[in-house]
Amino acid sequence: MEIEVEKYESKKELYESMNNSLISLLKESNDLVSNLSNVSALIKLFLDDINWAGFYLMKDGALTLGPFQGKPAVTKICMGQGVCGTAAEEKKTRRIDNVHECSNHIACDLASSSEIVVPIIANDKVLGVLDIDSPIIARFDEEDERGLEGIVETLLSAFE
Repeated sequence: MEIEVEKYESKKELYESMNNSLISLLKESNDLVSNLSNVSALIKLFLDDINWAGFYLMKDGALTLGPFQGKPAVTKICMGQGVCGTAAEEKKTRRIDNVHECSNHIACDLASSSEIVVPIIANDKVLGVLDIDSPIIARFDEEDERGLEGIVETLLSAFE
């Protein structure tokens, strides 16, 4: 499947286009690993100024590294640890403007300066998290948060 990324007038348009591309991708396969791999590639393709995009999946009460784009990463994160573990434990999106000022940040890529983590939740159960890092301080804003939460909402169908 060929996906073209254009210039968008707004982040809202960008995330709508990304979500439409995701819907098309999810129609091609019902394999979770394949779908998560494609979503991480889609995010890397659509979003500027990011250096890591991927998933941690809940397994045996901890987050385990799933498909991603970027440098090698920590393979297991306990609940409450780092930004990912905190987002999973609190069941809410965490947006960190400057990870260097975050006392519990787990550094996988020293170039990362900001991070956003969106938990993947179904029936009040955390299935995993979407984690995106950027080398730019304060790269993510409320529009990114809403857009990525929409991506995760669409992605939930892949977990069924």
